[in-house]
Amino acid sequence: MTQSGPIHFLARQPRWLMLSLVAIIARVATFGNPIVHVDESFYFVTARAMLDGALPFVDVWDRKPIGLFLVYVPAAAFGLPLGIWVYQAMALAAVVATALLIARLADRAGWRRGALAGAITYIVWLDLLEGQGGQAPVFYNLLTVGAAALIASSDRDHDPRSRLRRGLGAMALVGVALQIKYSVVFEGLFFGLWWLWRERMRRRHAVPMLAEGALLAVVALIPTALAWGYYQAIGQGPAFLYANFTSIAARQPDPILEQLGNLFKIVLITSPLFAAAILAFLRGERRGIRGWLFAWLAAAVFGLLVFGSWFDHYALPALVPLSICAAGFADDPRRASKITVIALLIAFLAGEVTVVTKRMGRGGPEQFAQVVDAIGHGPGCLYVYSGDSMLYPMSGRCRLSPYVFPSHLGRKRERGAIGVDQQAEIERILALKPAVVVLRTPYFGERSELRALVIMRTARDYRLKAAVPIGRDTNFVYALKSGDQAR
Repeated sequence: MTQSGPIHFLARQPRWLMLSLVAIIARVATFGNPIVHVDESFYFVTARAMLDGALPFVDVWDRKPIGLFLVYVPAAAFGLPLGIWVYQAMALAAVVATALLIARLADRAGWRRGALAGAITYIVWLDLLEGQGGQAPVFYNLLTVGAAALIASSDRDHDPRSRLRRGLGAMALVGVALQIKYSVVFEGLFFGLWWLWRERMRRRHAVPMLAEGALLAVVALIPTALAWGYYQAIGQGPAFLYANFTSIAARQPDPILEQLGNLFKIVLITSPLFAAAILAFLRGERRGIRGWLFAWLAAAVFGLLVFGSWFDHYALPALVPLSICAAGFADDPRRASKITVIALLIAFLAGEVTVVTKRMGRGGPEQFAQVVDAIGHGPGCLYVYSGDSMLYPMSGRCRLSPYVFPSHLGRKRERGAIGVDQQAEIERILALKPAVVVLRTPYFGERSELRALVIMRTARDYRLKAAVPIGRDTNFVYALKSGDQAR
């Protein structure tokens, strides 16, 4: 290959450009799609409701921290459909920035030849783990890896005050990340405990070291304390505590076989990366920054295992240290480079197939628009018993319940964990006679008796207006019979 060949040309390009191109190609199939995943649809819907004056945990109920909805507020401010493109552009920027920091940490560990491969690994494997859109970890992974970069940069710092400043910055990032999703607590605890251990190894006196450690913990808790303080000040402290903490413990676990199946899928998808990380661990130096990176990976895996349920996207936080450690394998100039290129190409193609397959299964903008057209734009309120919550802002119709995320009222595992009786709330909504009711095809984990209740009421009071295929499902749109008073 000549010096002017394509490989040499690509090698001379800045990392941010290379990673941006890879990320755009990997995610382009999702751009403009309002129903990439039900989770991010709901985050957008809640953010849009907040701009209209709704209060999370009170007017729109969920157990995610308020910071996650605030992330979506700038995009929601653009309205629809532009706001969909904006949040996906925000997610793209977060992915590229995270990948850049992954490469920087790999450089810091002495794995410079594998740094770009590690960064690309993160981008490519996102598509395999439901990270192709705006899932919560896509945003908070940037904060977590930023915190890790601050801690790593202080490893060779001989000034205690400078190390403390970096540690405080890292814990501040962890604190913000906690208000996007509380599962960050495991990595935050690891960062804080490692900071204390490192200070102890420098033979510092215990009292000032522990005092500084306590300060780090306080800084990490400040965003959550501020959120709780605000709700307490407006008289909604109990609602905040229930949604953010109590309801999590009250939720019923999924069947153990289903959970193990989910875990097996995660293990299968990430196994090439774990194999690469293990080989890097066995082959190279395991002290200093490299040992810390492997320990971070262990902490992230522990957090994944403890959290339970194990849906695909629950593995996204572990993907950050996993990609960095896999860069240690790609750094080997003898055989690893060819294996890495082949593995990345296969993973990229598998990711594209996964994204396209999921879009075909869940539906795209054209099919979703048909459902919205069948619902119409008013007057009268909408009740989505099962379907996508994005139907509310897309149709512009009002809602009659704080439980906008449909499965909160229809799924078995949410029974007794949302603050109201599911059946009583469904009956209350139907008694208000919403103008339109939407049901999708029955789904796994649904309470069949509640579905039967809704079908019975719609058969009595509604007429089937349309049955719209959307992906592998069908959305049944029911309109209130003429003569009934709609809300």
